[in-house]
Amino acid sequence: MIRDRFLSIDPLKCTGCMECETACSVKHAGKKRGAARSRIQVLGGGTDAHNFHFPVTCQQCTEPPCMAACPKNAIHRDPVSGRVLLDDHLCVGCKMCVSACPTGAMGFDSDLGIAYKCDLCGGDPQCARVCQPKAIEYESAEKLPYARMIQSASKLYQVIRNQSALPGM
Repeated sequence: MIRDRFLSIDPLKCTGCMECETACSVKHAGKKRGAARSRIQVLGGGTDAHNFHFPVTCQQCTEPPCMAACPKNAIHRDPVSGRVLLDDHLCVGCKMCVSACPTGAMGFDSDLGIAYKCDLCGGDPQCARVCQPKAIEYESAEKLPYARMIQSASKLYQVIRNQSALPGM
């Protein structure tokens, strides 16, 4: 398995424009379906100095809890790309994967009766393509050394810590 590319998300660059949600919805469900069924969700909001936006999508876990929870083996890892994929034809709509996802990135389409998740658009993620501030980037694993991962985690920790100190959080 070669896991050579992944989505890198920097919440400090996110402006909350929601273009990533729109692009994802159009790619997977057509314009009529709306951003509610997007495989990426931008959380947060606000218009004052405490403005905070955080794009959340499937983290392509090393040991995906969603895959372990699926009673029909509808979720599998592609042996070539390493992407965690959901087979719509095998999904029975039990929502076990939705409950098991540690980041809340799995969704459920009540109209179709099946779960859905980010599939990285088959290797060309539209969310990264449309993200002008580069808060979402589809990067090569070689471009993101361990030190940058630590730096990103540290930034995220600071943002979350600062947000939890705000009234009402």
